[in-house]
Amino acid sequence: MSSSADVKASARRLFIGAGCNRVVNNVSWGACDLVSFGAQNAVAIFSPKTAQILTTLPGHKAAVNCTHWLPSNKFAFRAKNMERHYLVSGDADGAIMLWELSIIDQKWKHVLQVPQSHKKGVTCIAAIVISDRAAMFATTSSDGTAHVYEAVLPSSTGDECTVSHVESIPVGSKAMVTISLAQLPGSAGQIVLAMGGLDNEIHLYCGDRTGKFMHACELKGHIDWIRSLDFSLPVCTEGEQDGLLLVSSSQDRGIRIWKIALRDSAAGNRSASSIDEINLASYIEGPVLVAGSYSYQISLESLLIGHEDWVYSVEWQPPIWSSTERMSYYQPLSLLSASMDKTMMIWKPEKTTGIWMNVVTVGELSHCALGFYGGHWSPDGNSILAHGYGGSFHLWRNVGSDFDNWKPQRVPSGHFAAVTDIAWARSGEYILSVSHDQTTRVFAPWELEASHNGASWHEIARPQVHGHDINCVTIIKGKGNHRFVSGAEEKVSRVFEAPLSFLKTLNHATSEIFGFSEDCQTDVQILGANMSALGLSQKPIYVQAPHAREMPERTGTAGLDSLETIPDAVPVVLTEPPIEEQLAWHTLWPESHKLYGHGNELYSLCCDHEGKLVASSCKAQSATVAEIWLWQVGSWKAVGRLHSHSLTVTQMEFSHDSKMLLAVSRDRQFSVFSIIRTDTGDITHRLLARQEAHKRIIWACSWNPFSHEFATGSRDKTVKIWAVEGESSVKHISTLPQFSSSVTALSWVGLDWKQNSGLLAVGMENGLVELWALRIVRTEGTEVPKVSASLAARLDPLMCHISTVNRLAWRTSVKAEDLRTIQLASCGADQCVRVFEIDVE
Repeated sequence: MSSSADVKASARRLFIGAGCNRVVNNVSWGACDLVSFGAQNAVAIFSPKTAQILTTLPGHKAAVNCTHWLPSNKFAFRAKNMERHYLVSGDADGAIMLWELSIIDQKWKHVLQVPQSHKKGVTCIAAIVISDRAAMFATTSSDGTAHVYEAVLPSSTGDECTVSHVESIPVGSKAMVTISLAQLPGSAGQIVLAMGGLDNEIHLYCGDRTGKFMHACELKGHIDWIRSLDFSLPVCTEGEQDGLLLVSSSQDRGIRIWKIALRDSAAGNRSASSIDEINLASYIEGPVLVAGSYSYQISLESLLIGHEDWVYSVEWQPPIWSSTERMSYYQPLSLLSASMDKTMMIWKPEKTTGIWMNVVTVGELSHCALGFYGGHWSPDGNSILAHGYGGSFHLWRNVGSDFDNWKPQRVPSGHFAAVTDIAWARSGEYILSVSHDQTTRVFAPWELEASHNGASWHEIARPQVHGHDINCVTIIKGKGNHRFVSGAEEKVSRVFEAPLSFLKTLNHATSEIFGFSEDCQTDVQILGANMSALGLSQKPIYVQAPHAREMPERTGTAGLDSLETIPDAVPVVLTEPPIEEQLAWHTLWPESHKLYGHGNELYSLCCDHEGKLVASSCKAQSATVAEIWLWQVGSWKAVGRLHSHSLTVTQMEFSHDSKMLLAVSRDRQFSVFSIIRTDTGDITHRLLARQEAHKRIIWACSWNPFSHEFATGSRDKTVKIWAVEGESSVKHISTLPQFSSSVTALSWVGLDWKQNSGLLAVGMENGLVELWALRIVRTEGTEVPKVSASLAARLDPLMCHISTVNRLAWRTSVKAEDLRTIQLASCGADQCVRVFEIDVE
């Protein structure tokens, strides 16, 4: 490479790990067989077939509360020939967005922000597809109104989808949290809208596509908040549409099924005679619903009791194509409910008595979940998906042929709060991430025989499940077993060591790529770890006898039935990517040491490249608290306290020869320390230089892998390059052009040692990432080197984070000649861990 200007880079997305916002009504399963959910301010899309998050859509300025597909799973029968599908999303500020997915090339487009959005957070979105060209959707909000909109779907390729506001319905001071729409059978164009919320009643409104939704009646019976409502499609008896079914669920733990039947028709008489035959079915007449010239009798069809806690969602099974000529589909009498009691249930009426019974129960997750926030059918009715309090997904598929046999399936996973730090394993086998959701997670590419596209990334372990928000992490480099140190909102750093179960699992995951690491200890005596009663310390589970090392190798779902009866964790060797139930309890690492010394909560950690020293810093408002502590790996003794800064040290990094430690701080200064190792193994240190470098907080720093230059990035939107000269001074040698936002993350990777060239990844507060090609040129007769810098790539905003990039990390374990393709990991405040593959040209 003659100059950095020759270097261009292109990026493609390898992996996104993200958890679901813990909000009811957040998830929607579309007719296109993709699932949408809110992940912080982004709308994330995942494919249940591959268990991978495909993309995140930027645009919302607040947390995404609700998503809903047009057409959703309920209208999959109408979507056979649709080239474009749409997605409606609502956020905590009341904004509603419309997105378009082109089915052929899987490209996304932001269509519009819906007019007349809400003044406060959106709580629910529901929709119906009226025809191939028209759909209606309705939204509820905590601002005391419900809005109804009409969407005109384009028929030809060039046309745009348009949305018009049809009606605003004031609902009073008690907010509505759920809504459902349906077309009334028999009447031309009459639409019924049901709402429920904090006043324990279901409110029905009638109207048409022109608006004028009039309050029709209330349905009473529930004794706590209404949490979910869902209309069926018209139910057919002997080929005639004779009514709708409405299901409601509540915090009173009950589910009610209401029948809405045409009054003055043969269909109504027929339904009455059939009710006489089914004498056990409860039949309580309710109010009459008048819509235009038609009237409908509402009756309580059934009351379903079975859940032991709030029932957050109920949903009818999507319609199925019918073989009869008169109707193109029929509505199965099958319901899915999801509850805070950690179960989902499928309900069906018995054939003989007509009494609704619970026929399938899945869940019962013992320790893992704190209940389900919602449940959804797949469009074909063979899979069911729940999302839980811990941001997690749970998917079951009916794999039985003659009888129901629901088995857990793989799903994407990730953090459900800001991801604060990431680190690559020393040989690049996996990424370790930590988050304010109080967990540490391991993501790795897993070679699966079934996939021909190489390895797909999955979460393979959750080493730490903690009682504090975790701020920082570092993996111990150098030889020996896998170890890491994490720091959280407490004054203690914790050291964790990989158990035997993880080492064997890692071998299964990466055998095609890495093989078992030679420098790993094969005589590890710890199988796994248990949580203590208060959940703040992870105790080791030891190998009791030689034969105990032959642990059972379990495939993804075996052995979960016995969770209730086993109080302790069971370390498991995984032969395929684990599901949430296994991750949450059976993949913990034991805690080997606690490092005491800091006066405030931990903020930053780093390890030298030989794996002998760890540096730590904490939040600080004074010089005495802002000191950096050095810890000796192995003995874990404090071997140094470095004084230089007066406010929090935000990031530290050892130079690649481990002879210097660079620290940057909120006090706008950086420090460079010389780390001196004596022959006796003692560590001494000396402050080489301290300098005010930027006008605002310095967030990030990174060393040149080939020599003693480093970069600093600041809130003042600049990145500066510095060179350590001799033993005492640091010179400023270059400033990159000003960035569009605060610089919050930096990572420098070497490309060509002879040319002293590399790539600097720059992450910003707005979520964007840029790659800069840097080349350090030293000319004879001059002390200060020159920097040749050029922009190598600006990553597509659709690939980047939605909010602040907290950390960037290059996977630098690959050999020098392989550096035409290199991987970059990033984490951010948008709950995401991302891995990009960068091709250098």
